[in-house]
Amino acid sequence: MKVLIIEDEKTLAYEMEAFLKKSFYLCDLAHNFAKGLEQLELNKYDFILIDLNLPDGDGLEILKNAKKSNPDAAYIIITARTNLKDRVNGLDLGADDYLAKPFYLLELQSRMQAIARRKFNIAEELIPIGKFNVDLQKRLIIFEQQQIELSRKEFDLLSYLLLHKNRVLTRVQLSEHIWGTFVNDDYDSNYIDAHIKNIRKKLNVWADTEWLETVRGVGYRIKK
Repeated sequence: MKVLIIEDEKTLAYEMEAFLKKSFYLCDLAHNFAKGLEQLELNKYDFILIDLNLPDGDGLEILKNAKKSNPDAAYIIITARTNLKDRVNGLDLGADDYLAKPFYLLELQSRMQAIARRKFNIAEELIPIGKFNVDLQKRLIIFEQQQIELSRKEFDLLSYLLLHKNRVLTRVQLSEHIWGTFVNDDYDSNYIDAHIKNIRKKLNVWADTEWLETVRGVGYRIKK
């Protein structure tokens, strides 16, 4: 998943980035109000983490703009402010959670996972797809009691499609949210097709993958 961290305390921003990357998030950084707005206009994100006390503007104003340009993202306000009004205003503007400084990075990760579970209606630890079960937190795909090995990017691709089950995702969307890059044409998107082919090949050894559908000329989806 792709994350934008808007935080002017550079040490904290880099610590958050390094920690989240270890958990397989893609991260962009913005250290001020202007850069945050610029990133939001250029990219789509799954999570946006916003500090309210920016040197050149108020994070609540970024939240207002972000909800327009990135309506599907999840938002966490991160701030040292203790004013209850700021917290209420942020939640009223559409923030999903509020994290007060100082905080533990594990708490941030836990909040993000909780938001993802709510957003994608994940109630169980194991998510069934066809005859397989997927454990997103442990990054496992299981057939009966057998763990099936996928590469990091293969699992990222499969899990992102699973989170958006029944929704067709284009190659551009998959490339941006999993690899952090755009694809410009069919030639550049071949690596996505190659990963899908490898996923099917590895899983078809155990059971069919009719639930992993190619939508010709558009992209892919996992269907019920």
